[in-house]
Amino acid sequence: MNARRLLFVLALVALIATVAACAPAPTPVPTAAPPTAAPAQPTTAPAPTTAPAPTTAAPTAAPAAKVFKVAVIMPSAYNDLAFSQSMYDSLVKVQNAMGKDKFQFAYTDNMFNVPDAAAAIRDYASKGYDLVIAHGSQYGASLADIAPDFPKTAFAWGTAVDTFESKGVKNINAYTVASDQGGYVEGVIAAKLSKSGKVGAIGPIPAGDGQLTILGFQAGAKATSSTIDVATTFTNDFSNAALMSQAAQTMVANGADALTGTSQAVTGAIAVAKDKNVLWFGNQSAQTSLAPKIVVANQVYDWSPFLNTLIANTQQGKLGGAILTGTLANKVLVMQYNPDYSLPADVKALADKTVAGLIDGSIKTGVK
Repeated sequence: MNARRLLFVLALVALIATVAACAPAPTPVPTAAPPTAAPAQPTTAPAPTTAPAPTTAAPTAAPAAKVFKVAVIMPSAYNDLAFSQSMYDSLVKVQNAMGKDKFQFAYTDNMFNVPDAAAAIRDYASKGYDLVIAHGSQYGASLADIAPDFPKTAFAWGTAVDTFESKGVKNINAYTVASDQGGYVEGVIAAKLSKSGKVGAIGPIPAGDGQLTILGFQAGAKATSSTIDVATTFTNDFSNAALMSQAAQTMVANGADALTGTSQAVTGAIAVAKDKNVLWFGNQSAQTSLAPKIVVANQVYDWSPFLNTLIANTQQGKLGGAILTGTLANKVLVMQYNPDYSLPADVKALADKTVAGLIDGSIKTGVK
């Protein structure tokens, strides 16, 4: 290539370069902004996970406490206002304290016939009663024969002090009362209230708690008045109210103006006392309702402390061998005064002093 052409080419290239340098720069295509993410919500710490409560098997209900069941055989009506009612009322008292869901009792009354009573005793024992009570001193021999056939049943009888352990029997208890104590208190009151200087006491047989009551009444009256005349009669019958009535009539005819007596037959004597306006002192059960105007006081047998003891012993496996004696001190014997009879304050004070003395031992009945 000649020099002229070469110079021409170089000049052309330079011109093109100059034009390119002077041209405006291309406008860039706008780039879309990347989408803005929605602001993140505040992060809340997940609620703490509570461990599930340990699964506990539903508690198994404790087995219901076994109901303690007592059966009683009584020689007379359960509402005789005397010996049988004293036990019935005591059973009701225990049931009210323990609740019917824990204590139940059954009874057969008017069982003066011993063979019939023996059949009832055996029947109750065969039915699984925990404690069978033969409430009558005439039932002892039958109980001694029956109890060994039911070695897992507890038995009791009274009033008595023989548990037949000497015969090898292990499940019989005995209970009695020192009823001469209440009789003594009644004798003291009778001697203070008597205007004729003559009083009377009527019992069924010269034995047991009936005799103790009569002898205590004599002792209390004589300790209060050296000149008091105390007539006593035993009818030799527990249930013959007519004999009691005859004895009372004889005493009143001879000048007695205050009487006492025991057994279910005393209703006959109380009727006479009411008719003749003669004072009466009740025993075994409260007899005020029969003659509210002339009944001064009652020596009541409250067997509930003994029942509680026998129940506890039986539950602990001690089925027999206990000999329980009721006194004013252990409150099996309770003196109840008739609120409708106006007992002079000095006489009431002497009666209370006598009760206290018998309890602390400073006064003795002298009855053996």
